[in-house]
Amino acid sequence: MRTALVIGTGLIGTSVALALAGRGVRVHLSDHDPDRARTAAALGAGSAQEPEGPVDLAVVAVPPAHVARTVAEAIGRGAARGFLDVASVKGGPRRELEALGCDLTRYIGTHPMAGAERSGPLAGTADLFEGRPWVLTPTSAAGAATDTEVLNLALELVALCRAVPVVMDADAHDRAVALVSHTPQLLSSMVAARLEDADEAAVRLCGQGIRDVTRIAASDPGMWVDILSANPGPVADILAAVAADLDETVRSLRALQSADEDKRGDGAQGIEDVLRRGNAGRERVPGKHGAAPAAYETVAVFIGDQPGELARIFADAGRAGVNIEDVRIEHATGQQSGLIQLFVEPHAAPGLTAALREKGWSIRQ
Repeated sequence: MRTALVIGTGLIGTSVALALAGRGVRVHLSDHDPDRARTAAALGAGSAQEPEGPVDLAVVAVPPAHVARTVAEAIGRGAARGFLDVASVKGGPRRELEALGCDLTRYIGTHPMAGAERSGPLAGTADLFEGRPWVLTPTSAAGAATDTEVLNLALELVALCRAVPVVMDADAHDRAVALVSHTPQLLSSMVAARLEDADEAAVRLCGQGIRDVTRIAASDPGMWVDILSANPGPVADILAAVAADLDETVRSLRALQSADEDKRGDGAQGIEDVLRRGNAGRERVPGKHGAAPAAYETVAVFIGDQPGELARIFADAGRAGVNIEDVRIEHATGQQSGLIQLFVEPHAAPGLTAALREKGWSIRQ
């Protein structure tokens, strides 16, 4: 791939453009708001000038509701040899393109499983997709099967962005993202919404758990209305199942208030069941580099909130010959300090604990 046209210079489009431009592809940028395209160009994502002729690949990075129309327009004017979109839903846009009579042999729907709470070109980064799954949904219907050249261009794009290709059926993809992306967004927002009118004293007690659960609630509402409007059915189906679990959990909690010992026992069993099911589901979430989840030991260290402290503790761990598999930081309320949790292989935890103590670090027991 030598040339590309990125249509839509938000977070995803700009990140694609930055990754391609950084690997020698001549990228042209287009957006309904010319200022956004110029901003992306100023970041090094490519040129805001129209290409002189057809490019190798056109990447449509617009909201789901506008994908079909934008792809159809680009195909109609012969903007590229191949066309793909990067929207988070796939079945709807493909059916719209079919209804518009577009040549689907030159198009493939794709979805990079990456993002951020921030949006717009200034949020773009060339390494956004590195190591992340990138779903490809080629069409296989007779007379409309995705052309091999277009599939190869899409695979080359994924490789240039250093993502991991995953081939799926479009509707299966939409059901999957409803479960692992769209529903979690709504649930996070619902939990965060409980904080809006909460007492200040309660909010000041927020710890890492509530921060983890509500992190994605900071996402742009307008963007998510577009996404959910394109995939409402599968999301509603999953939320209905969650609602059934919530109803049962509420009944179990009410039972725990009962004076009847048998009812309290049933309530405790109901709560334990949902928690154990949660354990089982959490164990299926892929671990580091997409491998099976690993069980790590946690070494918890008190750390000051000043420059160089993180670098110092990582350097001390490195000198101890220990690889930090994951890390989490909990900030202390009202204090310039916090707790850093270092996740390491179980056999490495005792040695790391001893080495850090020797360096003067305070370890939480």
